[in-house]
Amino acid sequence: MEYQIGDKVQTKKVHPCGSKIWEITRVGVDFKLKCTGCGHVIMLDRQKALKMITKKIEE
Repeated sequence: MEYQIGDKVQTKKVHPCGSKIWEITRVGVDFKLKCTGCGHVIMLDRQKALKMITKKIEE
């Protein structure tokens, strides 16, 4: 599945703030994800991010 900047995705695990929804802010070799619950930003390598994401949220 192709992901674009601004897409909202759901992850397997819940973030400590209680949210499972993340917004993609960078796509490439690395993925940068921003938690929609608390605004925390993480950066993961592409392979780990694709493994962590379960589905794309359609708005």
